Amino acid sequence: MENANVKTLDKVVVRFSGDSGDGMQLAGNIFTNVSAGLGNKVSTFPDYPAEVRAPQGSLSGVSGFQVSVGKDVHTPGDLCDVLVAMNPAALKQNVKFLKPGGVAIVDIDSFKKADLEKALFATDKPFEELGVNAQIVEVPVTSMTKAALADSGLDNKAVMKCRNIFALGLVCWLFDRPVESAKHILKGKFAKKPAIYEANAKVIDAGYDYGHNIHASVSTYRIETEAARPGVYTDVTGNQATAWGLIAASEKSGRPLFLGSYPITPATDILQELAKRKDLGVKALQMEDEIAGVCSAIGASYAGHLAVTSTSGPGLALKSEGIGLAVIAELPLVVIDVQRGGPSTGLPTKTEQTDLMQALYGRNGESPLVVVAASTPTDCFTMAFEASRIAMEHMTPVILLTDAFIGNGSSAWRVPEADELPAINPPLLTPDILDEAWQPYARKDEDMVRYWAIPGTEGAAHRVGGLEKDFNTGAISTDPVNHERMVKARREKIARIAYDIPALEVIDQKDSDTILVGWGGTYGHLRTAATELCKEGTPVAFAHFNYIQPLPANTEEVLSRYKRVIVAELNTGMFADYLQARFPKLDIKRINKIQGQPFLVSEVVDSVKNILA
Repeated sequence: MENANVKTLDKVVVRFSGDSGDGMQLAGNIFTNVSAGLGNKVSTFPDYPAEVRAPQGSLSGVSGFQVSVGKDVHTPGDLCDVLVAMNPAALKQNVKFLKPGGVAIVDIDSFKKADLEKALFATDKPFEELGVNAQIVEVPVTSMTKAALADSGLDNKAVMKCRNIFALGLVCWLFDRPVESAKHILKGKFAKKPAIYEANAKVIDAGYDYGHNIHASVSTYRIETEAARPGVYTDVTGNQATAWGLIAASEKSGRPLFLGSYPITPATDILQELAKRKDLGVKALQMEDEIAGVCSAIGASYAGHLAVTSTSGPGLALKSEGIGLAVIAELPLVVIDVQRGGPSTGLPTKTEQTDLMQALYGRNGESPLVVVAASTPTDCFTMAFEASRIAMEHMTPVILLTDAFIGNGSSAWRVPEADELPAINPPLLTPDILDEAWQPYARKDEDMVRYWAIPGTEGAAHRVGGLEKDFNTGAISTDPVNHERMVKARREKIARIAYDIPALEVIDQKDSDTILVGWGGTYGHLRTAATELCKEGTPVAFAHFNYIQPLPANTEEVLSRYKRVIVAELNTGMFADYLQARFPKLDIKRINKIQGQPFLVSEVVDSVKNILA
């Protein structure tokens, strides 16, 4: 009998949840990759526990992975259509994300009395106690996995690690995803462990077949797809995309890539990804601390490399003196800050936008530099490339702000062709420019950029450093008038970059007097909120900033068109304060959240309505 209960949706949201050792991130990633391969747009939200390894079955040890797949996808979704809960703690922590009438798939083998007690349930009826309003599918995941692998020769521990793949097989059936595509991914992951691959291949088939056996009792879903631009597509995380954007910039500029970094959550994946790319000439060094990371990069920059250091908020604080050295020496340097909750160690696995003021002003003295921000996981590629271009073409440090949400999250990405990327033209000192009158701070033209003299260039012996230099000769100078001149020159050089970046664009509603504004990784949630508001009859324009210092040259002109500017950000109002200081005549309202979690679209929609009311 065919299942008549099939829901056709433009997009669906699935949330995998279980213990941090249950493989929820792997199951979610495979489901995401399979969906991207079918032409779906995808957006993911890996939600890691803060503890390294909390007690098994405890509320604090729950790990989640949410993904939205389908058409016009910009966020992982506020609520999920399907929740997979591998134990009572996972159900308790995540049932609030399940849509009314959705599907809750639970491993009923893990709902014994002891499991319920670990999750602090007061009764032996967890679904009633939580008031679950959903189709509850009680699946004996553990016992079915053991049965499927009874003859595999694996020990019990190895068998239990396959439970997530049984659940994945069931979800693949639920959404009509091809298990062969999932097996292909598993085969690549376990290429050196064929016995583990065979076990997982058998288990995913068992999960898929189990779905067929219950097809009459649960809703299934058909997901709409949209026409995609021809090309090679892959699912990519923001940190991967950042690393690849740096590699692309190295190729287009002809400058070898150097990364000097120290591991820190949630930025470590950038270091790990670049460490794999020796085949492309990448030099990736794990340094002994954050200060060594930035200083090694400055040395590489002096030597003619595209120099990068990656970190999170605490590391950016430690790098501040080194970044100031790059500012006064006018050397190209890319500093990547994958923001997390703070202050201090704060919330290492959670997301925030609370490093903006540190990026803009967190150095001693007048120390201007460029600050840019990526808005989505795939945009991390674009903005890493752009940060590198600006750093090298304008001989300045550039801070690229991403965050834990887009750094760990992923989207479907079309791999660009090499000729689709613009050329990068560093101001290298060449023999035709070099003459006896050349000085290290000689400005090449009206953009006030000094030349990049690579050590070893005959006749270009020079030194730069942290002591102030004479504007004309480059010799050390303590002259007060010269110092003021150099401060103003470095400041003006950054200001002029406003004419070398794209103008601010608006997704405009012509009859709107209100514009919703954001920056960085909030893009998907804010754009979706603006779209929903307009559909509901509340016209709201939308603009999103990737370039923060300097701002696009048309920023004041654009924002001044609107009676009301609403700035939404995951902090207490840093960007709103920045805009208000720059443009005091604007009427700026604020939407703020500081909970270590991204916005919900519904939160933004409701907040805008409250402001307008």
